Amino acid sequence: MTMEMKDSGSVVLTAYHPHSPARIPGMEQSFVQDIPPSHSPTSRKSLSRCRRINRMLSNESVPPAFSRSNSQASMDSTSMEDFWCEVESIKESREDVSEEAMLLEFKPADEGELEAEWLQDVGLSTLISGAEEEDGQALLSTLTRTQAAAVQKRYNTYTQTLRKKNKHTVRDVRDIFGTSDSSPTFETVPVSPVSSNGIQLPGQKPVWKSVSSKSCLDCGIDKGSPSITEELSYDVSFSESITVLPKTQEWPKNQRFKKEDSALPKFIVRKSRFGLTEVGDLSPEDMKKIRYLSLLELTAFYDALGVELKRNRVERVRGRENGLFGVPLTVLLENDQKKVPGIKVPLIFQKLLLKLEETGLETEGILRVPGSASRVKNLHQELEAKFYEDTFDWDQVRNNDAAGLLKMFIRELPSPLFTVEYLPAFITLVEKISKIKLQLQALHLLIMLMPEANRDTAKAFLQFLKKVVANEGKNKMNLWNVSMIVAPNLFIYKGKRANQQEMQAAATTAHIVRLLIRYQDILWTVPSFLISQVRKMNEAAMNNSKRQLMFDKGVRKLLRRKTMERERPERPEGAVTFPPYLQSDIPEGVIRVYAPLHSKVSMAIQLNSQTKAKDILARFHCENSHGSSQNMRGQIQSLYEIGGNIGQHCLDPDAFMLDVYRANPQAEWVIKPKAS
Repeated sequence: MTMEMKDSGSVVLTAYHPHSPARIPGMEQSFVQDIPPSHSPTSRKSLSRCRRINRMLSNESVPPAFSRSNSQASMDSTSMEDFWCEVESIKESREDVSEEAMLLEFKPADEGELEAEWLQDVGLSTLISGAEEEDGQALLSTLTRTQAAAVQKRYNTYTQTLRKKNKHTVRDVRDIFGTSDSSPTFETVPVSPVSSNGIQLPGQKPVWKSVSSKSCLDCGIDKGSPSITEELSYDVSFSESITVLPKTQEWPKNQRFKKEDSALPKFIVRKSRFGLTEVGDLSPEDMKKIRYLSLLELTAFYDALGVELKRNRVERVRGRENGLFGVPLTVLLENDQKKVPGIKVPLIFQKLLLKLEETGLETEGILRVPGSASRVKNLHQELEAKFYEDTFDWDQVRNNDAAGLLKMFIRELPSPLFTVEYLPAFITLVEKISKIKLQLQALHLLIMLMPEANRDTAKAFLQFLKKVVANEGKNKMNLWNVSMIVAPNLFIYKGKRANQQEMQAAATTAHIVRLLIRYQDILWTVPSFLISQVRKMNEAAMNNSKRQLMFDKGVRKLLRRKTMERERPERPEGAVTFPPYLQSDIPEGVIRVYAPLHSKVSMAIQLNSQTKAKDILARFHCENSHGSSQNMRGQIQSLYEIGGNIGQHCLDPDAFMLDVYRANPQAEWVIKPKAS
């Protein structure tokens, strides 16, 4: 199946079904199945086979009915040799795995269902059910111009489909957006560019320029990097930043990826006065809203680029309910959290990474040179039996075997690490978008979309890969080498049944992994325009709740009674969060900070334009340097913004507190250890 670009005026959300590709003459069998079996995974005979495979995909022997991928044509045969060797190694390791055990079940696409699922996935099920749900109404009130257009387009398609099927009456799009006709219009949903954390800045335009500063997140190239550095802005949504619609055309046929590290541009994200926010700095409730908004923004972004957003539709994923390998990440974490509460990355995955970081980073050809297939198989079985009993001997594991186990863990996940649902979107961002900056923005939103377990595990994996590349001088593994080895383990998720389309995406997937490794510090930072929308959602929900309470006489009486009981309030001992009335008499620009684990548990602090979060932390540390508990001294303390228009927000030490206070004057301020 090819991915066609359409004019943005006719983009619809469609499904991509890898289980039923169009049959191509001469391509009835999987390409990988045509690879001759090897006598030994470690034999150098595999290398000649890999070269032969690569030459086959590099020449013009592919039937005219199936055009070669531009990404595949972009690499010479030797540059992709490691990729095909890894594919061969994967095939050999899966020969004794049953076909049924590797299958994912897909739902067939029904007209209108795609749009209905999309509306549900972005948190707008209220448009389908007709119920006045607070979350849905709050979300609609925060949409940008391009996001509103994306919703209108999908809702129009959904309602038109229902009318054709003579289903129940549906709401007209004009009732939702207040428009005079059902065509997409932007004037009814006003949007102003936002600052880094919720303050409106009317008329501000994103600025892209060369900078050099230490007060920023730097994701550049250490050596041989381009002289010009580009600054990324999070102040305005990515889709709103696209002011000129690109022409709907494919990449040029002679377009080539440059495999040198220096070919990648250097990007930095300058810290605003609100600092930067990482994924783990927000509460789970707010991160759920971030996922809604990220899918909305990704759809609007693809629409603005004239690119079709495709998603797989998985009905059921088969997986084991216990053990280590082949177990869904959520199930594995549930089991591990019984042993280590709060753990975010599976214990077995952490241990494999730790083993390689301690002894394998300088091993030449690490990840590329396969371990012994028989040893890896025996170690796999032994781990399943002994890991949770803490009787497994890690000293017996050779580095290349540990790398083989690590890749096996990723491949045998019932659902791919980057989720089967959005794998087509990952491929599209490279195949259909030529500028790396735009690719990075799309990739950023896809990372925000990932389930928490997948995102945390992927982050740990990419941090390890970054360390491998950093040791290139000794292990001979540069960024492109590592990307080629890792790509088939992440993106050819059906093992030996990988189809021709996946084979052709070789260079594309390697380029995606390269972007993930190089720019990972950017990708795990939550864009500030999304945080601003979360604040607006929470404010809208609170206002709706207040209006509803005003009509409830019983509640008003209860509130009056409670108010009388609170004439002389006292803060509960040991509490971490505190009711707003405790700060009702605090003057403007003064905050009361609580530190339950310190000997001095609270302090009123006058803010000025230069007060940073780290200044408040330093003041508490100085005041409590002799009275705090020994356990608390060894922990990293952070300042949290809690309540008001945010659930919980761990503040960047460089955040200017007066700006944060003005964005959320009803918040409470608590110092506590940051969750690891």
